[in-house]
Amino acid sequence: MKVMVTGSTGFLGIHLCKELVQRGVEVNALARSMPEVHPLRHPMINIVQGDLLDQESLEKAAEGCAQVFHLAAFTKIWEKEPDLCRKINVDGTEGVLLAAKNAGVKRVVITSTAGVIGPSPSKGVEVHEETNPNPVLTTEYERTKLESENLAFTYLDKGLEVVIVNPTRVFGPGLLTQSNSVTKLVKQYGAGKWRFIPGDGRAVGNYVFIEDVVKGLMLAMEKGEPGERYILGGANLSYLEFFGILRELTGKNQRMIHIPLGPMAAFARSQTWMAKWLHIAPLITPELVQKYSKDWIMSSEKAQTQLGYSVTPIEVAFRKTWSWLQDQV
Repeated sequence: MKVMVTGSTGFLGIHLCKELVQRGVEVNALARSMPEVHPLRHPMINIVQGDLLDQESLEKAAEGCAQVFHLAAFTKIWEKEPDLCRKINVDGTEGVLLAAKNAGVKRVVITSTAGVIGPSPSKGVEVHEETNPNPVLTTEYERTKLESENLAFTYLDKGLEVVIVNPTRVFGPGLLTQSNSVTKLVKQYGAGKWRFIPGDGRAVGNYVFIEDVVKGLMLAMEKGEPGERYILGGANLSYLEFFGILRELTGKNQRMIHIPLGPMAAFARSQTWMAKWLHIAPLITPELVQKYSKDWIMSSEKAQTQLGYSVTPIEVAFRKTWSWLQDQV
């Protein structure tokens, strides 16, 4: 069998492609530029140069494929071209779906984000796929990903079996890109370069190991119900719990500084001003301060029940990640 993978050169894409070939699956890997594809050099991986806004390359990548994993997305927190996020996340997704339909592909699994489902509606409340029917989304990334989900489901009536997965905050060994920002944070903490905790440190986020997400993608392709979305999550941790685990893991008791949300928001606004007038990418935006000040207590119960998804214990996942980081030194 042959499958198409977009976002093949990214943090998640590389892991997925390697898992596919280990299972004997041939991969058409869409890649924007050839120098980035060295981790994917394998006899069963065919590199197709192109991108989501090049329909010809999408058609070429989909040719002869039975399935499509759509991972590619615009994830930056800022871009000087305002419409680029929507072009890639919405128009690009439609291009992938159209190429899949034209190639006679039966099944498409789209990687979205748990961010489109929205935060906990109140303190301590766990979020499921249907908890927030009309979520208030704070970032353009979330808004365009939700739009792309709604668009994708319209292709059910066009003969495509579309399944969507919604990973939470992914981490683990691999490329230290923005998509792997949690691992970058682990590295900075271990090096004594990160000493900050937002607010009182009690806001909760969900952290998922990269290996679990890859397995979740495979299960969604195998067992996912068309027209459904599945949260692929891991452990719900407050910032205090998160850094407590890092302290035990690394053996480094870094003195942490709590940054009140007000000053954080003011700094973010100054960063946005610099981005607007000086075209310097901001370190953080007011939208992100708002987002990460809330609880994101996510449940993977649906994926566990319907797909057979399982979660690696968080201490094991962080230990593997820290061990890998140590080997990179």
